[in-house]
Amino acid sequence: MVRSRLARLAGIRTAWRVIDDGDFFCAACGGDRCYQRLGGRRRFTVLGLPVLARGDAEPVVECVSCRGRFPLSALDEPTTTRLSVLLRDGVHTVAVALLAAGGGGAVAARRTAVESVRAAGFRDCTEERLLTLQAAMGARTLPPPAHEVREALTALAPHRAAPGRESLLLHGARIALADGPYGAEEREMLTIVGDALRLPPADTERLLAAAAQPH
Repeated sequence: MVRSRLARLAGIRTAWRVIDDGDFFCAACGGDRCYQRLGGRRRFTVLGLPVLARGDAEPVVECVSCRGRFPLSALDEPTTTRLSVLLRDGVHTVAVALLAAGGGGAVAARRTAVESVRAAGFRDCTEERLLTLQAAMGARTLPPPAHEVREALTALAPHRAAPGRESLLLHGARIALADGPYGAEEREMLTIVGDALRLPPADTERLLAAAAQPH
């Protein structure tokens, strides 16, 4: 009881101020929400009046909806909107890279690539657009196609569970197999895709072999 009274009379209080705001994925709400990044100054107060400064408080992220507070690392988690964009871009990059590896000459491969890219969110994707990008990717040496694939998938991989990463590899495998067995360059590109997706080499080989089996 005495301690409770003393705590009300004197103690450390933090005065928060808004430093920044934006959108983030709130783990408590389970979805995208607005946040405020708060910085604070800790003060020793007596009867509610600040007496002594006690230094800066650790910055926090506060959800505007639920008022939950989280460490700044919460901002490292992509929003669901951002994650959708990363996935869409990953599918698109893999499709173009596989067409470049296989030459893009087969109608079946082009159609499979277009279907996959449209399903991922690029509704207005056409064969002509993919062929233009494929030609551009195949023509230049810097950055090489492998670099673009790694860049796109490295940003996505930490935020996808193993089944999701495997499905992206299989997306590339279907494009490669649409016109027949894997070519050497297609196989090499699919190995790069598996590595960028943080799949163990044995799992990549297993998945590619399974995809090549007749159904």
